[in-house]
Amino acid sequence: MPKRTRLTAWRTLATAATAALMAALLTPAVAHSAPRESKPVYSYDNAIREAVWVDTGLDGDSDGKTDRVAVDIVRPREPAAQGRKIPVIMDASPYYSCCGRGNESQRKTYDASGNVVQMPLFYDNYFVPRGYAFVGVDLAGTNRSDGCVDVGGRSDIQSAKAVVDWLNGRAKGYTSRTGTDRAKATWTNGRTGMIGKSYDGTIANGVAATGVKGLRTIVPISAISSWYDYYFAQGAPLYDSGPDWLSDYVESPAARAKCAAVQRKIVDGAPRSGDWTSFWTERDYAKDARKVRASVFVIHGQQDLNVRPKHFGQWWDALAKRGVERKIWLSQTGHVDPFDFRRAAWADTLHRWFDHELLGYDNGIDDEPMADIERHPDQWVTSAVWPPRTTHPVTLRPGTGAQPGVGTLGLRGQSGTATFTDDPRLSETDWSAQIDTPTPSKTGFVTKPLTTSLRVSGSSTVTVTATPSTSTAHLTAVLVDLGPDTIRDYADAAEGITTLTDRTCWGPSTTGDSSCFRSTRAKTTAVDYTIFSRGWADLGNHASAGKGAPLTPGKPYRITLDLHASDHVVPAGHRLALIVAGTDKDLIDPPSTTPTLTLDLSRTTARVPFVGGTPAFARATTGTVAATPTPTSPLLDGVQATRTAHRIPSPA
Repeated sequence: MPKRTRLTAWRTLATAATAALMAALLTPAVAHSAPRESKPVYSYDNAIREAVWVDTGLDGDSDGKTDRVAVDIVRPREPAAQGRKIPVIMDASPYYSCCGRGNESQRKTYDASGNVVQMPLFYDNYFVPRGYAFVGVDLAGTNRSDGCVDVGGRSDIQSAKAVVDWLNGRAKGYTSRTGTDRAKATWTNGRTGMIGKSYDGTIANGVAATGVKGLRTIVPISAISSWYDYYFAQGAPLYDSGPDWLSDYVESPAARAKCAAVQRKIVDGAPRSGDWTSFWTERDYAKDARKVRASVFVIHGQQDLNVRPKHFGQWWDALAKRGVERKIWLSQTGHVDPFDFRRAAWADTLHRWFDHELLGYDNGIDDEPMADIERHPDQWVTSAVWPPRTTHPVTLRPGTGAQPGVGTLGLRGQSGTATFTDDPRLSETDWSAQIDTPTPSKTGFVTKPLTTSLRVSGSSTVTVTATPSTSTAHLTAVLVDLGPDTIRDYADAAEGITTLTDRTCWGPSTTGDSSCFRSTRAKTTAVDYTIFSRGWADLGNHASAGKGAPLTPGKPYRITLDLHASDHVVPAGHRLALIVAGTDKDLIDPPSTTPTLTLDLSRTTARVPFVGGTPAFARATTGTVAATPTPTSPLLDGVQATRTAHRIPSPA
């Protein structure tokens, strides 16, 4: 729906809602203006806590009965007593029982009647007193739900979509897992917002891509947009296991006993060859962006090496083409929730977002800048539009230098070759640390020190023409900012934060559900370089992104690597580098051989989106400027070596 039409509709709805709210909450004074913020006027301690099982219409576990998913609800008691209906904030997750949610790994707990006592995270504590219901859905095959986990497929998505349908009177709900007593959501107006980090946010993306009516907004945090890209990068495997490992990890014991057939389908549908199959098509939400009716507020860490930034980049671009109302936050962290890197601003912004999208309050958040970007630890800047309208892709060309493997990077076409041999023991940090030194494992191409700063905003690509010496080869391309800085230590186990001992509280608490969470602060490190974008591919996928083939040694092949979306400023005095190499240790798996690859530099380019386009790059690389001080050691200092990649979209 176009923004103007959508807001007009919301203001009409808001008028009626406001009249009812004012009648209930204001005494004899007359209201002079519509509300701009929901207030914590309802009792959290006295909130209704109930469980409903919603029929998904599927029989994933093949027991002859349609599956029911458990829906735990916390909602204020007063609106229902006053005959007023309220909106819903929903987090559908596989992690409520197996693994926990948030930085403190909270799980659902229940009373003797089976009603939820502790609902993980702060959403219920904060929003229920403000007139929202909070709904926590156990995905099929997890915790108290029937069915089987299928890792982002029809069962997972239908688990949550069916609940949106039930909230809007289109699906059946029951008061128990096996009984026949019906439960109806008469207390809600059906307007639903989905939120969640990682797997949970992925489900929000998938449900939005169905176009389900009643889903008004989603807030995906560090979320997957296409499951293929979680396990592979253009044919190169990112993990030593597939989605069958994940489904087994999160399923309840009862589901695991029933779901062998589904597990086999997952194994068969996701071959370790990296070939695209119908399994992956079903789990590609970006292709269905045209169906999205909901607004989208994206949050992602630019150094997330679990759910890598390609996911938000391709999702964002697909939504932009469809004119979807959207907002974005990009942090310097890895796989971290905004509650743990920008807590107060996050609670305030999320509050205003839901007030606008679910209550229809005209609070101005839609007129604020589209993007918030963490430029330095805890230092944020904004962009009215993201990427900025003046952003244009610029073709950069590598060239040979005075030493082998230490080349140049600029606008002019170059000739010559560069050669490297894959060394699976080394990673992007090893290559970057020795960018100015000839090493056999990488090729590096560097600008001279910049005279003005350059801002990269969006997704880059690197096209190489490479001749392998063996029948298999994997490629890595990274963009590096060469110069000193202090950044969040995303390679640390906590991925850029330190958890403290004191707590801050976000809403009222009960005996069983505290709103108080341990504080955090940025964990930083001083570096001589910053890797800010990366991408990988199997050269065997040169002819088809979805189908690999053996290579002929000695034959040149051309392939384009998709690099992750980013927003990074390379300051004046720093240098911009492109590195092309083989296996990126602990981030992709190595090929079956150890190839030497020769790059044809005349047919190798990088397409990088610079704010200001080609003129900005030309200005920044013209003239002279004092270079940043050269470290006393030829080995540049960066973050510690990248950790072994996660095999699950982490619940923490």
